[in-house]
Amino acid sequence: MTQEIATAFPVDWLATPKDVIATVAARAERLETPIPGAKPGATMVWHRWPGPDDGPPLVLVHGGWGSWTHWIKTVPVMAARSSVLACDLPGLGQSGGIGRPETILPVAEALAIGIETLIGPERRYDIAGFSFGGIAAAHAAALYGRRCRSFTAVGAAGFGDLHYIVGGIQVPDPRLAKAEIDAVHRSNLKILMLATDAAIDPLAIHIHRDNISRGRFRSRRISVSNGLVEALPRIEGRIGGIWGALDITGNGLEAIEARRDIFHRHQPDSPFDIIDGGGHWVMYETPDAFNATLARHLAAHQAADPA
Repeated sequence: MTQEIATAFPVDWLATPKDVIATVAARAERLETPIPGAKPGATMVWHRWPGPDDGPPLVLVHGGWGSWTHWIKTVPVMAARSSVLACDLPGLGQSGGIGRPETILPVAEALAIGIETLIGPERRYDIAGFSFGGIAAAHAAALYGRRCRSFTAVGAAGFGDLHYIVGGIQVPDPRLAKAEIDAVHRSNLKILMLATDAAIDPLAIHIHRDNISRGRFRSRRISVSNGLVEALPRIEGRIGGIWGALDITGNGLEAIEARRDIFHRHQPDSPFDIIDGGGHWVMYETPDAFNATLARHLAAHQAADPA
């Protein structure tokens, strides 16, 4: 990964996957917030990276069967412009469980409470949500009105019939050898997450395998709903979108452009970019283009709403 824009701290992307994750995590403070309605002691886990204090913090919300590590290549860049908070949603990553909610609302409530607890009752923030996390982030943004300065959907779910349901995902037999299990995850990454073989590197496989092993919350039913579209009219802040042109869940360029039209019906000047060469996990596969695009979106939101 080439570094074309400023980063808050150096990362050796050629190190072992565990060392890469440890390097990024070591720069963060690990925090916990309550999960309403969960079992006693269950908490939502966050990582907070310090940054310049002159702007709203950026909240990053990962996708289904994921964790904060979905944003591993985003954090070092975004932390150079503001503080960054990345969560593990309930039932995923290191966070406690939340059962099997029928809608996104319990997840969004836990996310919103975490933001309120860690940012404070007055400070504004920007939020970006990837895939399933886009629905949770949209509903959390809607809960706080103008306190949420901007919401950015990244390859987000919640568009009903526009969403392509990917088939062919396999669950590896735990009795297989490590190399055989990794081969299954490599295949799954190619089917769903990443469009090019070059992007399916040891770090991607490690992150995906680790996240899947810790996942307890089944998000597909909510992902194929209209949950994000329903939340958009209630978001008072700025909105925008970033998609990979090769995102399989996008269901083709025409369907991705239809999502852009939905955004523009709510805010005609909302930024919406489609990144060439990017698959579903666009911020991992095309990190330089993604990070530059997200930074540009945030700057546009600030210019449009400087309060």
